[in-house]
Amino acid sequence: MARLNEFVQAGVTAATVSRMTEKGLILRLGRGLYQLADAKLDANHSLAEAAKLVPKGVVCLTSALAFHGLTDTIPSRVWMAIAARDRRPAVSYPPLQFVRFGAKVFPAGIEEHRIEGVTVRVYDPAKTVVDMFRYRQREGRRYQKSPGLNLALEGLREALRQRKATAADIARYASEAGIWKILQPYLDAMTANA
Repeated sequence: MARLNEFVQAGVTAATVSRMTEKGLILRLGRGLYQLADAKLDANHSLAEAAKLVPKGVVCLTSALAFHGLTDTIPSRVWMAIAARDRRPAVSYPPLQFVRFGAKVFPAGIEEHRIEGVTVRVYDPAKTVVDMFRYRQREGRRYQKSPGLNLALEGLREALRQRKATAADIARYASEAGIWKILQPYLDAMTANA
């Protein structure tokens, strides 16, 4: 998978890329994004596409929860976090849902994973659970298409059960994000019998 500007940097002209597309050697996945026609697709292919199209973005919320195996929900779109002042990319495919994270919470908890040879930035499980609680509400402009509280609770339960996050990590991220008082009763209830 490569962007058109990566082809140009490697010495392949745009005209050559166009001819390769016409001959079926490569597929045009979206505006300026190409892939070999016979490439094997990973289950997280859409995350790799999103990472190529939004290089400053980070996979978050429901998409990160599904990536880490903390939910059975299959997201209908890729959730991407961008910094508060970053330009929102105009991407039509794959379907993306953008959320803006402030300077205090955006850089925390980013992991890098390789999917189909593409470096994909994804929030770690503890940070993802905290973000799910931050975006748990259904009302208001900021929370349009919110994942909701049930998915946040499922993510918290699975992260603790599968030992992909510790209560201490979740508490630290919740304190940094300013939602510790909201998350604490849920965390206490789930760790009471541990």
